[in-house]
Amino acid sequence: MRVYHFVNQEYGLEDIKRRRLKIATLNDLNDPFELGVDSPDPAVRSAFRSLKNKLAQAFGLLCFSRDWKNPVQWSHYADRHRGLCLGFDVPDDVLTPVIYKAQLPKPDMAVLKGLGEPATEHIKQILSTKFRHWRYENEVRCFLKIEDEDEVKAGLYFAPFSDDLRLREVIVGHSSPVSRGNLVEALGDLSSVVSTCKARLAFRSYSVVRQRRDEFWP
Repeated sequence: MRVYHFVNQEYGLEDIKRRRLKIATLNDLNDPFELGVDSPDPAVRSAFRSLKNKLAQAFGLLCFSRDWKNPVQWSHYADRHRGLCLGFDVPDDVLTPVIYKAQLPKPDMAVLKGLGEPATEHIKQILSTKFRHWRYENEVRCFLKIEDEDEVKAGLYFAPFSDDLRLREVIVGHSSPVSRGNLVEALGDLSSVVSTCKARLAFRSYSVVRQRRDEFWP
């Protein structure tokens, strides 16, 4: 599946040069309801808060969108259209679609007490459920074990580009100062297999589209 990751200019160019993508932990995410559940039992709610902190030490995730044309995402995640959007080919079977709902998910305690694969899948399902107002992100997630990653520096975790994380596109934000030369330098030998373009704001809709006039991207 072709998926997209928004990033600011500095980190985007650095990730391209170093052939890597930063892994987020659960405590890094901007939604405080991650792993939140609908339960009247204080003990259950406390257990899930503890579980969140425990999982944050062992697992991370890569967050992607199925689309790059939403202007709100550029504003929120690509430094107000000054950053980049990186397009990757990622196998469908390692991606988990986010489900958007009006209510918090209810935990199935019988499944969770049984442990094993059913419990793991139930936790993943809860981790992939967000409030419906996040729907504009059109998000899919890739869950990773932190200890399996090649780079660990000062609490930062990175997933290297690979056959399962193959860079295929770079879209430069319409307000970004990144030039063609900057991008070619960062891509190096990837230039021949990665398509690049400058974005612009659509003229007749709330959308971000490809800039087709070369003179506007020197």
